[in-house]
Parts: sequence; structure tokens; C-alpha cells
Amino acid sequence: TTGASSDSDSLPTVESVEDNPDGGCHIYRNGYYGSSIAVVEGILEVNIIQMTSIQMTESQAENSLVDFVVTCQGSLPTDVCTVVSDPTCQVSKSVVCDPIVVTDECLLTIRRAFEEPGTYCINITLGDDTSQALASALISVNGGEST
Repeated sequence: TTGASSDSDSLPTVESVEDNPDGGCHIYRNGYYGSSIAVVEGILEVNIIQMTSIQMTESQAENSLVDFVVTCQGSLPTDVCTVVSDPTCQVSKSVVCDPIVVTDECLLTIRRAFEEPGTYCINITLGDDTSQALASALISVNGGEST
């Protein structure tokens, strides 16, 4: 509402009355909004195609080493994380993340150490700036041999 002031300076004043209970104000804008959307392919699929135990000598047998051969489809990953959990995949025992460089085809070998024999759940996650994909497997480590 607008009205004239009863002050002696005789300039009109503007008063705003809101029936907004929280005392805030409303802003109304008219016009058009534009934006662009970039669709990226992302990492579509990860597969563990092979698990191989690395044979070591008796003096090196502190940990069992296993190589995981992993493939993926879609964009090329920039990092890999491996989560080693109990056989139910509920209790995490270790997490290792590393940057990787994949230049042409998504085929990589990931080597991980296991401190003691047992059955483990392995989650391997490949990621880039816009996506992540996961593959899981159960592995049995028998003091230098895995199945």
C-alpha cells in the first residue's frame, strides 16, 4: 500500500504490508531460464575375470598376495578401491584406494595382500570424476594359495 505521510516534509512514503507469518518477503521474477546438460557415459560395468595367487618363497610368506584381473566397459577409470570384508560382506577389514592410469582398453591387474588364510568378500570399485562401478567376489585364501 502507498499513502502520503503526515510529516511536514510532504514527500510520499511507501509502506509494504505482508501477511506472511514468518516475516519473510516474496520475490517474483519473470523471464526465461536456460541451462545446458552434459550427458557422460560413465563406467558402465566392472567384472573380475581372474583371481591368481602369487607364489612366494618361504622367507616372503608374511602375506598372501592375490592378483585380480578386472575389466570394465564405458569410460576409463582414474582410481580403484578394494574393500576386503568378512565372508558376509558386512564387516570391513581393510580399504585400499589407488589412482590408476588406463590409456586404451579397460583391463587392469590389481594386487592385494592378505595377512592370514580365510574366506573374504572382495569389493573392487572403479571410479572417475563422474561415475563409479562395483564388482564383488568371494575368495578363499589358503596361506599362499587362493581359489
